Amino acid sequence: MIDLYTSPTPNGHKISVLLDELGVDYNLIPVDLSKAEQKTPAFLAMNPNGRIPVIVDRDNDDFVVFESGAIMIYLAEKFGCFLPEDAAGRSRTLQWLMFQMGGVGPMMGQANVFYRYFPEKIQPAIDRYQHECRRLFEVLDRRLGEAHYLAGDEITIADFANWCWVRTHTWSGVSVEGLDHLNRWLDELAARPGCQSGVRKPERMTESESLVKVAQSMVTR
Repeated sequence: MIDLYTSPTPNGHKISVLLDELGVDYNLIPVDLSKAEQKTPAFLAMNPNGRIPVIVDRDNDDFVVFESGAIMIYLAEKFGCFLPEDAAGRSRTLQWLMFQMGGVGPMMGQANVFYRYFPEKIQPAIDRYQHECRRLFEVLDRRLGEAHYLAGDEITIADFANWCWVRTHTWSGVSVEGLDHLNRWLDELAARPGCQSGVRKPERMTESESLVKVAQSMVTR
C-alpha cells in the first residue's frame, strides 16, 4: 500500500494522476499548506525540504520518497508501467520529465506568483515569466507535432508530469492559442479517467484556494 501526502497543486496532481492511471490503491493523506502542515516535525522527518508530495511505500519497509519527479520514476519502476525499459525510450521519457521539472514547473510557478499574488505588479517580471512559459509551450507543441506523446508513440510519466502543469496555463495568464498539437494532447489527456480522477484529489481544498495559498507562501517565506 502507498501512502500519499499531498495537496491539490500541479506537483501534487502528478502523483495522484499517476497512481490513478496505474489503478493502484493508495491512502490519500491531505496536507493543508495554509496551516503549514508541511513544516511540522513529522512531515520534515519524511521530506527535509518541507514540500509536497511525499509517498511512503508500506510494502517496501515504509520506504519514503520525496520530490515529485523521483516519486514518478519510483512508481513507474515499481509497477512496470509508463516508463519504457529500452535505453532510448527511457532516456527520452526522463528528458521530457526533466524538462517539466527544470522548466515548465518553475517558470509557471513564478508566473503564478507575479501575475496573481505579488503585492506589487512588477510588469517586467510578469512579462518575463509569461513569455518564458509560452516559449516552453511552443517547445512542447513542436515535439507533439513530431510524436503523439512526448517520448514517442506511448504515453509515459513525462506526459502526466507536463500535463498537470500545462493544464493550468490560464492561471498563469499564458495563452495556448495556435498551439494545435499541444491542445490536441491537452484534450486527450483530459479525457482519460485516471487524469480526471487524479486532479480531483484531494478534495480538502479547491484547486484555486490551494494555488492562492501556495503562491502566498512563496512570496512570504
